[in-house]
Amino acid sequence: MDLGLRNRVALVTASSRGIGLGIARVLAQEGARVIINARHDDELAKARETITKESGAEVLAVKADLTVKDDVNRLVKESMDTFGNIDILVFNAGPPKPGTFSQLNEDDWEYATRLLLLSAVWLTRRIVDNMVSRGWGRLIYVTSLTLRQQVPNLVLSNTVRLSLAGLVKSLAIEYGPHGITANGIMQGYIATERINQLAQEEARTRGISVDEVIKAWSREIPTGRYGKPEEVGYLVAFLAGDKAAYINGSMILIDGGYVKCVS
Repeated sequence: MDLGLRNRVALVTASSRGIGLGIARVLAQEGARVIINARHDDELAKARETITKESGAEVLAVKADLTVKDDVNRLVKESMDTFGNIDILVFNAGPPKPGTFSQLNEDDWEYATRLLLLSAVWLTRRIVDNMVSRGWGRLIYVTSLTLRQQVPNLVLSNTVRLSLAGLVKSLAIEYGPHGITANGIMQGYIATERINQLAQEEARTRGISVDEVIKAWSREIPTGRYGKPEEVGYLVAFLAGDKAAYINGSMILIDGGYVKCVS
């Protein structure tokens, strides 16, 4: 199936590893020109090399910290200067600090808000008007299953990420008439460094091995395994393409069936 992504320009944030890298790889394989972003030059260079070798796609790598507004401005400017426009925004962010409410301080809350919400707002504001002028655009926000099923030790994710659901629906209503769709992805347990970090934390708390934790978590997933970063990428690629033009304002689970509630 041709998704209509050839020569589209896609900005994927926090994309030097994990889910972001998986998304960028899939979009590049579908023929998109891709902008990747991270805070560290070495990781960016490695990711760019990987994507280019796999797909032959044109890849721009921009070092930027999403929690710093000036960095976000520069990221968008360099992207626009290089490609002229951005057709697809895939907002992805690194994880906030784990912890319960009593373990977190006000600085943790302020940082998480910049990381998970304000950076998405800053990026969208700087990109969406250009989409409006061309009558086409895709806004895709990678969140977490914590929007549907809260995790006790991830209070920041449980709370701040919920705001993106409101942002998605609001953008869908306002910009749908301009040929722009806005959707969110609620991914479950995906095989990344973040999952390993959480497994190590759980193992220390319970006094068991990391391998035991991972096996126990996998048993709770009906498919019996963690997802792969590129599987999130396949969903993003579909939402970004022409075939998904009528999907707008949705928050879509990709979790192997882990979340049990239906609403």
